[in-house]
Amino acid sequence: MPERLSIRPATETDVPIILSLIQGLAEYERLSDEVIATDASLRQTLFGEKPCAEVLIGCVDGEPAGFALFFQNYSTFLAKPGLYLEDLYVQPQYRQCGLGKALITSVARIAQERGCGRYEWTVLDWNTPAIQFYENLGAEMKSDWRIMRVAGDALAHMASLAPAA
Repeated sequence: MPERLSIRPATETDVPIILSLIQGLAEYERLSDEVIATDASLRQTLFGEKPCAEVLIGCVDGEPAGFALFFQNYSTFLAKPGLYLEDLYVQPQYRQCGLGKALITSVARIAQERGCGRYEWTVLDWNTPAIQFYENLGAEMKSDWRIMRVAGDALAHMASLAPAA
């Protein structure tokens, strides 16, 4: 019997599933030690008073098997909103059945419906299968841009340099 794929918006009751999928992604990316998310922090930031991001849950035969987490950004050059795909993950046993493609294209459809000028994400440079997957969908790797990040103590230090409000 062929596997049936479905994509649905996550609800607050999905928080434990989302956390489990985040942990699976972190393990795959060799970043498990960086995960500090909890059910409570996800519930607040995804389903609280001011949600910071949206999540799609991908299911295979009704079982949650992957997710896409995204949020709105903005392009000053285009003067249009965009969507940024923070995470895309499919559990190993469900790969190669089309779920990753269904998730990433579902977010693309949302971007199109919302009039977005861009849909962007990052990929680890060693993740050749993902890079090939994205390029096969028409994505272009922007080799001239590099991510800059401050977090933790570095973020606190940078914030302390700001003029008083």
